[in-house]
Amino acid sequence: MKPFMAGRSMATKFSALVIATLFCGAMQATAQDVRITKDLMQIEYTFNGKTYVISRNQDPNARIPDDYAKTSRSCPKFCVQPMKVHEGVNTVGELELLSFLQDYVSTGKGFLIDGRTSDWYAKGTIPGAVNVPYNVFVPGPDNVFFDSVMAMLGGTKSEFDEWTFKDPKDLMLFCNGPWCGQSPTAIRNLLAINYPAEKLHYYRGGMQNWYGMGFSVEVPE
Repeated sequence: MKPFMAGRSMATKFSALVIATLFCGAMQATAQDVRITKDLMQIEYTFNGKTYVISRNQDPNARIPDDYAKTSRSCPKFCVQPMKVHEGVNTVGELELLSFLQDYVSTGKGFLIDGRTSDWYAKGTIPGAVNVPYNVFVPGPDNVFFDSVMAMLGGTKSEFDEWTFKDPKDLMLFCNGPWCGQSPTAIRNLLAINYPAEKLHYYRGGMQNWYGMGFSVEVPE
């Protein structure tokens, strides 16, 4: 009887060890399986001949950078932005932005525009975003880039300095977050020169939400 009991005890301990190992392995696998949605681990898209892959950070201890962790910024300047910039302009979240990259940027029908100043852009941006600072969209004699940028976006200027857009690109603009007025300012300036509202999209969450979701970030070279 004693040998039988000893063998049974050893088998029980072994089974418990196996179960614990499998349980820990399952927990670890779950912790490392940070998906975008339950059916989507990552997305791929191509822009300017380069393929980008966007996924979420798999480190369960990752934290948002300090630049985006502040809760109190002075307003005016850093004021909370409205959900709707203007009638007809589409405000989107992260999943819609990812779809835009595949449906519009990859196909050459649109651009993802980082409307922040170059110093912020240099710290990190959404992969494949084009940095066009918000002040580039302000017309005036001191802005030598304005006409060429508008022409690139499908604009034509009349002899009376009025812009028309026959076949404009879809543009999705973002900046630092809901407290950042740079991309909303760019959108309003585009609307002021007749850019079609339905061709403009606003990612209000910006880099603050992007970092908060753990999405891939590209540091420009």
